[in-house]
Amino acid sequence: MTKLSITDALEKLSRHDGTFIKLYSHGTLEVEIYKPENVDLQQPHSRDEIYVVATGSGKFICGEQIQQVQAGGFLFAPAGMGHKFLDFTNDFSTWVCFYGPEGGER
Repeated sequence: MTKLSITDALEKLSRHDGTFIKLYSHGTLEVEIYKPENVDLQQPHSRDEIYVVATGSGKFICGEQIQQVQAGGFLFAPAGMGHKFLDFTNDFSTWVCFYGPEGGER
């Protein structure tokens, strides 16, 4: 069994040089915590991706759609699609889960 908490994840990230850190992997699954600073500089990813907003709030743009997001929200970004967080609060953080094959699941 593996258990991750937002408190522990953010503590590990605070000791790491960067805005994200991988915390767990199993098979094709990779779990990270991500806390952008001022601007989200993400580029499209080669695998399908799930976000679960851990703290804070903001907006999420994926393709042409923009959604308000807040802690507890679930988001999906298909492989290759442009996406990023906008207008997020200073305390914003999100779990990131990559899974499946390169190019995404069909």
